[in-house]
Amino acid sequence: MNPDKSQPWLQEKLLQHIQLLLYSFHHWTGDDLIPITNHQSPLETANLIFNADFVIVSHGTQADPILNYGNQKALDLWKMDWQTLTSTPSRYTAEPVERSEREQLLAQAKSQGYISNYRGIRIASNCDRFYIDRAIIWNVVDRRGKLWGQAATFSNWDAIA
Repeated sequence: MNPDKSQPWLQEKLLQHIQLLLYSFHHWTGDDLIPITNHQSPLETANLIFNADFVIVSHGTQADPILNYGNQKALDLWKMDWQTLTSTPSRYTAEPVERSEREQLLAQAKSQGYISNYRGIRIASNCDRFYIDRAIIWNVVDRRGKLWGQAATFSNWDAIA
């Protein structure tokens, strides 16, 4: 749909993925990730999500899941460009000592559909550490219930000195 490589989140595959993020977030939480009107196109929605003032990030279903989406806040926070983020195993968003807790958390979300009020420490690509608070993690599913991955959103984070 959009051949412009400077806006890869507007590619058809990712427009569909964003619709899954929105659908599954509402499915699990009963809330909307962002306000949506019937008049918005998938392209307009994708731009709203990408430019939101909170973090949205997701990964796929691989054995070692790879990040497959991050909005601008996620790119800024993890200090990565789109290509780097979308080729990074999601476990690398946490320090090695935090990874077992992260895995337990993801397993809990997978079995329950979602969890809210998660708090933890994450690490950017340049080794800056930050504390996230009140994160929601949910399973990304389609209308048939097929699991496509997991996603997280949060708007509260603080740098750790």
